[in-house]
Amino acid sequence: MNIKIPTLILDEQKCRVNIWRMAEKAQRSNTISRPHFKTHQSHQIGRWFRDFDIDKITVSSVQMAQYFANDGWRDISIAFPVNLREIDEINALNQNIRLNVLIESKNILEKLENLVQEEIGVFVKIDTGYHRTGIRVEDEQYISELMKQFSVTKRCEFKGFLVHNGQTYKAKTIAEIKEIHRVSLEKLLALKEKYITQFPDLILSMGDTPSMSVLDDFSGVDEIRPGNFVFYDLMQSDLGVCTEKDIAVAMACPVVAKHKDRNQLVIYGGGVHLSKESIQIDGQAVFGKMVFLKESKWEIPEKPFYLVSLSQEHGIIQLDDELIHNISLGDIVGVLPVHSCLTADLQKNYLTFDKRKIPKV
Repeated sequence: MNIKIPTLILDEQKCRVNIWRMAEKAQRSNTISRPHFKTHQSHQIGRWFRDFDIDKITVSSVQMAQYFANDGWRDISIAFPVNLREIDEINALNQNIRLNVLIESKNILEKLENLVQEEIGVFVKIDTGYHRTGIRVEDEQYISELMKQFSVTKRCEFKGFLVHNGQTYKAKTIAEIKEIHRVSLEKLLALKEKYITQFPDLILSMGDTPSMSVLDDFSGVDEIRPGNFVFYDLMQSDLGVCTEKDIAVAMACPVVAKHKDRNQLVIYGGGVHLSKESIQIDGQAVFGKMVFLKESKWEIPEKPFYLVSLSQEHGIIQLDDELIHNISLGDIVGVLPVHSCLTADLQKNYLTFDKRKIPKV
């Protein structure tokens, strides 16, 4: 590979397997698969999902919805609290596709009803424990008042309750991830039972890669929206929801300096390429893991070598006495990212092993 600057390498085969595995589980559970495309942000990768009869997607912004609508996606949910300052763009988009937006207050619903020009799907964001955004599931009175508003809206069509169990990313065990999902689903099912007579088509939409990866059965969940699973990353493998062999992206970085006295390799690859997300491994902040790039794959060393420091353009990889002598200035090494969503977001395209460039938003 003729790589000169930090370049995000995509292992297409691993990516397709990840897509297949999640789609197959959803089909087996008779659950709607509405994958979150904020991770890959690419027309080409998005098309691979169509091989599994997926025709509904999730995005995180109006601009991303426009991007994928331009590639033929006609049923899109924006899983981010609706930004009324973008109402003109929302109205324009809603004329051409089936658009769903997200709210978490009576005030926003009232304003949205007055501002949208055509019928639009509306999900209510529920907080079952993550505490990032959403109505607390315990706030039954407020939810009841919001449902009364929906009973008289003419353009805002209530679609259902939506939750993101982001607290699973802080879990210590697989059992804890499953328990977070179980408790959250139990609370949502109680909500559904309360309002299903009034809104017979309402659905429960859940989406977080840890839960969706470790569960084999999505019973009770009407729709899933995981996103990170398409690539996975070190954060997910550290959680135990995937293996490092499932990770489908690696940053190719030129070696620009060596410091043999401290067994450190300096690479051209910093926070502007990988983000500064880190995980703790044996008490050390880790920003990535080195792999050896080959012509058609990368190899994971038996002994781990981690990216231990990042600045804007620089990355520092800690090696040992033997490997520091085997890598030369100008060589290319690979780095598995801690958080593939942020790493991909920082890049303009992907490079596959057959030397194809795959563009993104």
